[in-house]
Amino acid sequence: MRRDIPTPRPQPPTPVRLQAVPPPMTAVRPRQFTILGLTLEGRTFRPSDWAERLAGAMSCFRPGGSSGGIGAYIGYSPYCVPQVVDGVKCVLVNEALQGIEPMAWDFVMNFARDNQLRVSEVLPEARSG
Repeated sequence: MRRDIPTPRPQPPTPVRLQAVPPPMTAVRPRQFTILGLTLEGRTFRPSDWAERLAGAMSCFRPGGSSGGIGAYIGYSPYCVPQVVDGVKCVLVNEALQGIEPMAWDFVMNFARDNQLRVSEVLPEARSG
């Protein structure tokens, strides 16, 4: 004689209770870093347009995302900007890039590490704006 085993009925999912998180008392500004075009040995990094190339590769990472098509324009992302400091090419990188695209942040920081470039944090007093 065969005995049927009843299958359990699916239970409705348990509702998740979300707790309101109060906003922070003070907004923390993302840190900024300068990647200098000098190696740890003190040599000038080549090619000479490395800063523009690196910043150009990050140009699509912008506040609000990238706008393509006819409304797009050529320019650098505010999170990764080429500059010259004391006659040395460098790239100013904002930590906010990590929140937008962690892989882009890793790419930039690994570029500096792999090429043994000097990286320094920009002190809050030295930041403009």
